[in-house]
Amino acid sequence: MKIFLIGYMGCGKSSLGRRLAKRAGVRFVDTDTEIERREGASVGDIFRFEGEDHFRRMERSLIDSLAAEDGDMVISTGGGAPAWGDNMERMNASGMTVYLRRSPRQIASRLSLHGRQKRPKLRGLNDAELVAFMTANMAEREPFYSRARLCIDCAERSDDELIELILSKCRGDE
Repeated sequence: MKIFLIGYMGCGKSSLGRRLAKRAGVRFVDTDTEIERREGASVGDIFRFEGEDHFRRMERSLIDSLAAEDGDMVISTGGGAPAWGDNMERMNASGMTVYLRRSPRQIASRLSLHGRQKRPKLRGLNDAELVAFMTANMAEREPFYSRARLCIDCAERSDDELIELILSKCRGDE
C-alpha cells in the first residue's frame, strides 16, 4: 500500500514518514527531497528561478510515477501538493492519504530559523507574520487536506501513537 502523508509545511510529514516507513519495513520518499535530487537545486531555488507552477508540475509527475510503482511505500508530499490540480483525487485513488493536522502556532513553534529560511513562502517573516500567513494559507488548503482518507489531529499524540494509529487504519483495524 502507498501511504501519502499530507499537511502543511512543517507539520512533521518527513520526520514521521521516515519513522513510519522504517516501522512498516517499506521505502520512504520525500517528494521535495527527490525533486531537489533530480533537479540539482533546492525547492527555494526552483520556486525563485523556475516558478511555483514549474515545481508543482514536477511534483505532480513524481506523485504519478510513485503511485504507479510496484511495492509499498510511505510518501511525504509537499504542503501545497494536495491543493494543486487533482492531486488529492489521484493520491486517494492510489493509496491511503493521511492528513497530519496541526495548528499554525504548533507548526510555528516546530520550525527552526533554518526551517523557515528553506521554505520560500516563509522566508523573512517574524513570529506574528508567520502565524498570520500560515493561518490564512492553511484555511485555503483545508478543503483539499480534509479530503484525506484519514485526518489526524496531531496535537496531543506522540509520534509513536501517530505511527500506530496510521498502521492500524491501513490494516483495517477498528
